[in-house]
Amino acid sequence: MKIQHLQGLISAPFTPFDSNGKLDVSQIPGYYAFLKRNGITGAFINGSTGEGVSTTVAEKKAVAQAWADCSNHDADFKVMAFLAGTCLADCIELAKHAYEIGLYAVSLTGPFYFKPANVDVLAQVCIEVGKSVPNMPFYYYHIPVLTGVNLPMFDLVQALDGKLSNFAGVKYTHEDFMDFQSCMSYEDGKFDMLWGRDENMLSALVLGAKGAVGSTFNYAAPLYNDLIAAFNTNDLLTARALQQKSINMIRLLGKYGGISVGKAYMKVVGLDLGEFRLPVKNMSADQFELFKKDVASLNFEDFKSK
Repeated sequence: MKIQHLQGLISAPFTPFDSNGKLDVSQIPGYYAFLKRNGITGAFINGSTGEGVSTTVAEKKAVAQAWADCSNHDADFKVMAFLAGTCLADCIELAKHAYEIGLYAVSLTGPFYFKPANVDVLAQVCIEVGKSVPNMPFYYYHIPVLTGVNLPMFDLVQALDGKLSNFAGVKYTHEDFMDFQSCMSYEDGKFDMLWGRDENMLSALVLGAKGAVGSTFNYAAPLYNDLIAAFNTNDLLTARALQQKSINMIRLLGKYGGISVGKAYMKVVGLDLGEFRLPVKNMSADQFELFKKDVASLNFEDFKSK
C-alpha cells in the first residue's frame, strides 16, 4: 500500500447528542459542511473529543455511517475512525465496518486497562486489528496522558515496519519532540506523522509536520490556517503570536472543566452538539455565561470558525 502523507487540519469532531443525551446523527451533514467551509481537510471521528470510549459499538457505527453518507463523495476530505482499544474483537468489528462503508482509515490506541507490557506486545495488538482491513490505512493513536501507554513511538514504528503492510503512521498526541522527530525521520519520512497537540503546533511544524488532528480546529480553524501560512512564509513573529492565541484559548478548557468545554465553544460558534456523557463534567448555565465573557476577551470573533 502506498502511504499517503496527509496535510492540513483534520478535525476531531464532537459526537452530537440531543438534550436527553441520545445520539443525534442528523447534525452531522451540517457539521461536515461547517468544517469544509472553514478549510478543514478531514475528520478523526469517535476519538477522545468524539467520546468514542463512552459510546456503544452500535453508536460508533451510526456516527461512522453518517460521516460516510455526507462525505464519501469528497476526495479532498478524509474520514478516519477511531476504534477504541480495550476489546480487540470490537475494534476489528468496527474496522471492518469502516472499510465496508468507505471511510479512509482507522486508528487504534494501546489497550488502556490491561496495558501492553512492552512495544512488542503493542505491535502484536496493532497487527491483530490492522490485518483485518489490509486495504485500508491503519494509524496508531499515541495519547499516553489518557491511555497510560507511554511507550516510544520510534520503537513501535520500527516494530511494525514490514510486519503490517497497511501501517500508515501515528496520530501523535504527546510532547516528546525527540521521539516525534525520530519517527518523522525514520526511513526518509516513510510514515505519516500527524501532530495532535494544538497548543504546540508551531513546534511540530518546525520539525516538518504537515498534517495535524485537533479538537480546537472545530471552532478556531482560521487561527491555525493562518498560523500554518505564516510559518510557510517564514513569518515567525506572526506564527508565534497566533500560537499564543491558541494557548490562551485552550487555557479556558482547564479553567472551566476540561474536554467538555469544547462543546461550549461550539455553542458560541453556533452549533449546539449537546453535552458530554458521564464521567466527564459539564459546566453549569451560570458558568457558561462567565465562559462567554472570557471567550469574548480573547477577541474570539476575529479567528473563530464561521
